[in-house]
Amino acid sequence: MPGQWTTLDAADGSGRFRAYLATPASGSGPGLVIAQEIFGVNATMRDVADYYAEEGYVVLVPDLFWRQEPEVELDAAADMPRAFALYQGFDEAKGVDDLQTAITALRARPEVQSAGSAGSAAGPGKVGVLGFCLGGKLAYLAACRTDADVAVGYYGVGIEAALAEAPGIRCRLVLHIAELDGFCPPPARDAIVQALSGRENVELYVYPGTDHAFARVGGDHFHKPSALMAHQRSVAALRREMGPHYDLSALWDKHCEYEFTTRDVDATMATMVAEPYVNHIPTMTGGVGYKHLHDFYTRHFVNSNPPDTSLTPISRTVGATQVVDEMLFSFTHTTEIPWMLPGVAPTGRRVEIPLLAVVKFRGDKLYHEHIYWDQASVLVQVGLLDPAGLPVAGVETARKLLDETLPSNRLMGEGR
Repeated sequence: MPGQWTTLDAADGSGRFRAYLATPASGSGPGLVIAQEIFGVNATMRDVADYYAEEGYVVLVPDLFWRQEPEVELDAAADMPRAFALYQGFDEAKGVDDLQTAITALRARPEVQSAGSAGSAAGPGKVGVLGFCLGGKLAYLAACRTDADVAVGYYGVGIEAALAEAPGIRCRLVLHIAELDGFCPPPARDAIVQALSGRENVELYVYPGTDHAFARVGGDHFHKPSALMAHQRSVAALRREMGPHYDLSALWDKHCEYEFTTRDVDATMATMVAEPYVNHIPTMTGGVGYKHLHDFYTRHFVNSNPPDTSLTPISRTVGATQVVDEMLFSFTHTTEIPWMLPGVAPTGRRVEIPLLAVVKFRGDKLYHEHIYWDQASVLVQVGLLDPAGLPVAGVETARKLLDETLPSNRLMGEGR
């Protein structure tokens, strides 16, 4: 849903300042205040707010530079000198006060409520703080000075100078630290880790080989693997302390029902975010975005699986943001299967393979699927690959998944 601007009254009576508000599709959820980088509440910060609204949060991004210059929106590449000037003139204590104002304003909004577990009633509104760069330190200070329920800071600048406040940390605190951050050199990083490690309510993560702003999409130092890992850890902390709690297992089961049982493409897509993607890793088949994925499901997947296709669950791991399913995928190759065996005419052969699905959610909608299997085993079973002399196996991989007592190491010539 599109965000909107609102205004807040400063607690000290010195004026009013604007804030960007993003609301989840459900219309309600826990609150989240985002503390800006040194570039103001620009498009990047608004995109982050929209992103967390998709995760189920009512998000507010206050203009923290308003006391110096209201409504600042700077470009991270072109406006660095001006951004640093604003940063150097920033009143940190007043900034934390403005964060508390935003927290209080969110708690008062009717949209803000903290959902209990599935089937339970919603509780009183909880609000967290999440910040980047300048906002990363402010998130740390919010954990020490405000009534936030959880705080998450990305590559905060200057935290080492405020470690004397650590005994006052009042809520769960998560800090994401870039190993090569020039604004947080090794001595500073070591001081932070030494002072905060071992605290029950503090999580510290150092991301090897990353630089400052590794989570800023489109930035010079953007590092997608680290950004994805940090986001998962952030959402896990937010979910733990204030919800919302979704039954991801049931949501995934319903998606699979539409895919393999009722074979309803539109119903399948309705379980997903507006722009999802699917990647079958071994064959690189799938689709990115609603249009391409809908076309892929219609032409190459939902109606292309053989009639006797079956999924046998082996194990399932459910996290805060994703489901990992281990299963046995079985079928008789009586129809062409474009997503698994593109261009291969039906062979009539039986195939049984272990299959792994890593299924990511945003809020209560499926965002993406990463699907893995052993393509060599599939090719052996349909007769397209002779396993003689090769370190590959056929249906034996599926049989051993179900019976661990079957011989190991046969490809090594040991057979034990």
